Amino acid sequence: MNKKRSALSPRLERIDLDHIVDSEIDRLEPHESYDSERFTAFDLSDRDLTGTAFTECEFRDLSADNADFLAASFVDTRLDGLNSPRFQAPRSRLRNVEINGSRLGSVEFYEARWQSVHLSDSKVSYINLRFAELTDVLFSDCIIDELDMRGAKANRVSFVNTTVNSLDFSESKLQNVDLRTLELRRISGGAESLKGVTMTPFQASELAPVFAEYFGITLIEDEASGQRGR
Repeated sequence: MNKKRSALSPRLERIDLDHIVDSEIDRLEPHESYDSERFTAFDLSDRDLTGTAFTECEFRDLSADNADFLAASFVDTRLDGLNSPRFQAPRSRLRNVEINGSRLGSVEFYEARWQSVHLSDSKVSYINLRFAELTDVLFSDCIIDELDMRGAKANRVSFVNTTVNSLDFSESKLQNVDLRTLELRRISGGAESLKGVTMTPFQASELAPVFAEYFGITLIEDEASGQRGR
């Protein structure tokens, strides 16, 4: 156990949206680019927005059930109050993005690239980040049922006041992943997948069965101790 070295924190950039103007959702088309625009209280459900690029944009109270953002790009963009039972954005790119106050069901971000991303005050059923690349990512004040990061590459990723019921780090390559204030119910991937993670001694003790399986240790309750406690 390394007590001297702490995980490096995410480096989040400030988003400046003071100069954006209100716009209409109907003008959005796949493979087009949009700059400095605000979209408020619109429904993008079932829309095809493959390859669309958003730069310095803001979305407020957006419904986007089953909208297709395959290979889309979000740069210097904020999403407040996103509501989507199914959000599709595989192989997308997020750089300097804030997602706040959102309610999401199944979220597909596999093979995506996240840099300087902050997901806050949100509830999510399932996030698919398989084989994604995450750098400088913060999850704060969130409730996530299942976070799937199988095969992901992650550096400077932190969880603050967040609950994750099931977390999968199988085959992932992790650096500076801080779990110290994460309430974690179950983790998949085995002890080898935790290399690069920072956690508290209590969290490590809770994962004793995972470490025991990795090292081939059989855990048996001390019968003598049990009798003394009677």
